[in-house]
Amino acid sequence: MMVAPYRVFNLAALAVALVAPLSAQSAPAASRPTHDYWVYVGAESADLIHRVRFGPAGAVVERSITVGESAVETEGPHGLQISRDGQYLHMTTGHGAPDGKYWKYALGPDTLAGRGTFLGYFPASVDVTPDGLYAFVVNFNLHGEMKPSSVSVVYTPTNTEVSRITTCVMPHGSRVDPGGTHQYSTCMMDDQLVEIDTRSFDVNRRFGLGKSKPGPLPRAADTSEHARHTMVPVTCSPTWAQPSADGRKIFVACNKADEILEIDRAGWTLTRRFVTGRGPYNLAVTPDGKLLVVTLKQGGAVQVFDLATGQSVMNQKSSTTVTHGVAISPDSRYAFVSSEGVGAQPGKVDVWDLQTFARVASVNVGQQASGIAFWKMQAIP
Repeated sequence: MMVAPYRVFNLAALAVALVAPLSAQSAPAASRPTHDYWVYVGAESADLIHRVRFGPAGAVVERSITVGESAVETEGPHGLQISRDGQYLHMTTGHGAPDGKYWKYALGPDTLAGRGTFLGYFPASVDVTPDGLYAFVVNFNLHGEMKPSSVSVVYTPTNTEVSRITTCVMPHGSRVDPGGTHQYSTCMMDDQLVEIDTRSFDVNRRFGLGKSKPGPLPRAADTSEHARHTMVPVTCSPTWAQPSADGRKIFVACNKADEILEIDRAGWTLTRRFVTGRGPYNLAVTPDGKLLVVTLKQGGAVQVFDLATGQSVMNQKSSTTVTHGVAISPDSRYAFVSSEGVGAQPGKVDVWDLQTFARVASVNVGQQASGIAFWKMQAIP
């Protein structure tokens, strides 16, 4: 990837300015980790990806990687996901000429693995099938017309878009179920949950999320290029779809309604509602299946639910405003949460102990911290 020299200098200087003055915030002695943990986080307004390490001494930015191709345009790393084998980071940039792109990085050296791939308008959330062969990217179309957009399917060994599936208006929150058979996304301006078959690349089912009549919808939709789309006021405005650890439930964040809906996958029925703080945005379930972690974007906070009881067990403010993404460690011990900040404020990555429900570390990153993905954990000798 060719980048103008002066741009590299400016962004590198920004990374140094953000990281150099920081001293790691140490965790309380009683809850110090016995492992080192690594996550990657995007900084959308700085065109940077940061590798963050958390351990007994706290959290620190280990490396900052410049992304993008244009010296005169902010391209905006937005969605991040790491393959289950830990070899590759899959990332989307929301802006471009005119569309955004899908990118793949080899982790460790943090180098590009092939050229970027143009997708639809404003590629956003991304997830990868368990075998690492396919990436599913929602084309959010943030700045475009209010008409049905799509989910792009990328064959990752060659960075090739092999399908573009029209779904709904403003799709967001791409997640693949644990078995790798279905991908789920939501429709912010259509109040829908959409299920895609990862083998046929077809829409399999739809679920209406509106308060008046939640339930199954017809699978077929008018997806022609010139279809007229009638906007109906939304009551949910969903931003995320998160399968449970066993894949039996799908949790949907209703950003407008301040609640989470639990959808039973087998029966395709609404089974529970969780009342949240202001603006649930991204969701993650602990690998042990016990907790649901929620970022509250408008509320600038993090909320945690006990899935056995449905009760909220934590609701605490983030270290800065506009809380965005969340990633969970494989041992279900820590939640890593990104917050954007506003204006010239740096973004933040906060680390939350899911046993004590305390924030145990925080570190500055580039402006508008966005997508975040867990890489690996390693026992400390």
